[in-house]
Amino acid sequence: MYRTRYNGTLTLADEGKQVKLVGWVSKKRNLGSLLFIDLRDRSGIVQVTVKTDELAVPEIRNEFVISVKGIVSKKDVANPNLKTGEVEISATAIEVINKAKNPPIIIADTTDALEDTRLKYRYLDLRRSVMQEKLVIRAKIARAAREYLDHNEFLEIETPILTKSTPGGARDYLVPSRLHPGSFYALPQSPQIYKQLLMIGGLERYYQIARCFRDEDLRADRQPDFTQIDIETSFLEYDEFLSMMEVLLQKMFKDVINYEVKLPLKRLSYAEAMETYGSDKPDTRFDLKLHNLDFLHHDVELFAHTPVVRAIVIPEAGDKMSRKQLDELNIEAKKFGVNSLANLKLTSEGLAGSLAAKLNDAQKAQIIKTLNLKVNDLVLIAFNEVKDRVLPLLGALRATLAKRFELIKPNQYEILWVEKFPLFSYDKETKRYASEHHPFTMPLIEDLELLKTDPSKVLSQTFDIVINGYEAGGGSMRIYDQELQHRIFALLGMSEAEIREKFGFFIDALEYGTPPHGGIAFGLDRLAMILSGTDNIRDVIAFPKNLSGISLMSEEPNSVTQEQLDELHIKIIKGEDNE
Repeated sequence: MYRTRYNGTLTLADEGKQVKLVGWVSKKRNLGSLLFIDLRDRSGIVQVTVKTDELAVPEIRNEFVISVKGIVSKKDVANPNLKTGEVEISATAIEVINKAKNPPIIIADTTDALEDTRLKYRYLDLRRSVMQEKLVIRAKIARAAREYLDHNEFLEIETPILTKSTPGGARDYLVPSRLHPGSFYALPQSPQIYKQLLMIGGLERYYQIARCFRDEDLRADRQPDFTQIDIETSFLEYDEFLSMMEVLLQKMFKDVINYEVKLPLKRLSYAEAMETYGSDKPDTRFDLKLHNLDFLHHDVELFAHTPVVRAIVIPEAGDKMSRKQLDELNIEAKKFGVNSLANLKLTSEGLAGSLAAKLNDAQKAQIIKTLNLKVNDLVLIAFNEVKDRVLPLLGALRATLAKRFELIKPNQYEILWVEKFPLFSYDKETKRYASEHHPFTMPLIEDLELLKTDPSKVLSQTFDIVINGYEAGGGSMRIYDQELQHRIFALLGMSEAEIREKFGFFIDALEYGTPPHGGIAFGLDRLAMILSGTDNIRDVIAFPKNLSGISLMSEEPNSVTQEQLDELHIKIIKGEDNE
């Protein structure tokens, strides 16, 4: 056998035992008659001590794969930085299993390699314990989910990867069919229709660790191919389902990082979240809330044409931001369609700042009272005629300023539901409604009459799970009545022919006794990112793409041969900018 023990498991209780170990040479230190080797495997590092005058040692360099036989001995001086720091291996035999070139990155917890270099040599980057720990956390999340769902009589069922292109929130990745020239499969953006069909099929409780694909612009917490813990249930009421999912989350946190999540979780409506925090995925670890100052619209000339006036208060920050830094916030404001921000700070002599000269004493007093200001508090005020510009701006500033002023406590998790999202958005240019979630989302029962009179006010039975400002999952109760589903399609401006073309098989299925059902999809990548303490989703994916959607290691996407294109009846049309 290659080994009798894993390196990182050795302790003083093993003193005197003979062991056989394998791994990579993490570090080598030659002190003449003594050679020290740090030997690394997935479990950790142990120090190997070699008396070179007693044992012939082959040529060894960092990242060589070696085998070591020896005796577990107590160290004279313990190393508190290692799990195995109280012991070492007195080597009796060393064998080189495989040699290695000099690696292009430092393989240690701390490395100076740029991310592009790490992605190009990902197989080396993965040897770093900090990377392995993140993938261990990811695996533990999936294991906890499976254990809980299996225990609660859910069935793990796979759904197709080659599917039909249907309207969704992003572009589909298309796969040409060789056997059916001119026809295409689509890679699933989610298993949405299939998991609803499983409910119609009577399976009642389904889950899947599902691969999903969306052709959209990337960012730090998004990849073109990603993984969901996908769940669907029948015959559960809204509150029953959310309670069950809360216990699942509680188990994940306890099993993975030994963190106790207190239940029930807080719930905020979408409207409350936007008005209070300026975001539908608010970070509630800190208490910067939005305040309504709409009264200024009537009282102050500056706000005469901007009925929406909101503020945030940063405690004790009046002397912590320079005039230049405050002016720089206006650049951020313009990105949200807001021309400028006003600022105030309360001094011992009263209110000062860019807005102070435009206010009379009564208005100043009302602001101080409304915001409950204390000396040296800083106030940022955003104003516009459109609420959907002001609230997201202050939501973004709220998150930025919390980091700047270190308002977030480490190792803290705030988890909540955001629910009751609008069912539709309205596009003024096309004069059409669009689904905010997807067209199979159940409206609130009390809002059904509004479908006839004012669809823009209809709220939905939707819910997002938000952890520390990240949307970590989302779902809804589904429409199970075929007449209501047709009404929703009609409001979306879809013709019968279009409905039949896009969803024909699903519409047919609804006519055969569909149970009440609903579900959720947790983002496995995002959960792993949050629980492992990184803000980069690529850290928790073994072989990710970069922000351009490219794998620097295996170099895809790449060109294919003309023969492959011919088989698929595809012709590449070169544009003016293509050679």
